[in-house]
Amino acid sequence: MIRRWLREPLLQFLLLGLLLFLGYRALNGNPDQREQLRRIELTGDDLRQMSIAWVAQGRPPLTQDQMQSLIDARVREEILYREALAVGLDKDDTIVKRRMAQKMEFLFEDVAALREPTADELRAWFAKNAARYTVPARATFRHLYFSPDRRGARAREDAARVLEKVTGTPGDSPAARTLADPFMFQDYYPDRSFDDVAKTFGPPFAHALFQATPGAWAGPIESGYGWHLVWIDSITPARVPAFEEVESDVKTGWTEDQRAELRQRAFEAMRARYEVVLPKDVNLADLATLPSADAAQLAGVAPE
Repeated sequence: MIRRWLREPLLQFLLLGLLLFLGYRALNGNPDQREQLRRIELTGDDLRQMSIAWVAQGRPPLTQDQMQSLIDARVREEILYREALAVGLDKDDTIVKRRMAQKMEFLFEDVAALREPTADELRAWFAKNAARYTVPARATFRHLYFSPDRRGARAREDAARVLEKVTGTPGDSPAARTLADPFMFQDYYPDRSFDDVAKTFGPPFAHALFQATPGAWAGPIESGYGWHLVWIDSITPARVPAFEEVESDVKTGWTEDQRAELRQRAFEAMRARYEVVLPKDVNLADLATLPSADAAQLAGVAPE
């Protein structure tokens, strides 16, 4: 009986249709899901956020045309994004990977619910990290300048000769200034840190300046501009401020450290779920000696 039914053309036709229908559903997915993928829905919150972002940039309130333009741009972006996913443009893209990794880093911070530190915890953390808050030494000084462009090879010798003349005279002596050349910047620098001086005159000049004795002429000291005699009014040594002076900064530093620790813990938990396999026939120490194109090819990325 069963064999006779199976030989019926009508039943064979129905079975074939059923198989085709099931195959189509398997290949094309859920119609409701496909319809959902074709639907782009913007909520009231989305529109409010777009409006707030617009005004936050210092612009006047949106007009109806401007709002429609923003909506069109958001829809265009969403359509292009979905179509890019559909054709697999997100696969093996270094920029996309870096951006998504960056968003995971931000996610770590979002889920890191930090409690408020106690005063004792902040003081203990400050004691271990006091060097971060060291107030650098500062110097107040004036200088006499001797230009190699004007004096040539005699610039240093002239500076040394003038030093003998001005020794014992005050730093603000008008007569001392007449013995030097005009300087393109300042002659007097109040309350400058080492970095401030180094940016203007160079690190060697800054080192020599902070080693000189206040209240007397010193030099000649060379900078990138030429030779100088310096008079130091005062040098304030570096110091570690009291906890109360920097308590708010200490709390910020403590919070940043806690967030960094939480991010590291989260990554280590994820890292434990993966196995990293490197090519056995490639010596990593030799990669640095390869031409950039060859090294990029081995690493699986395009050379810059």
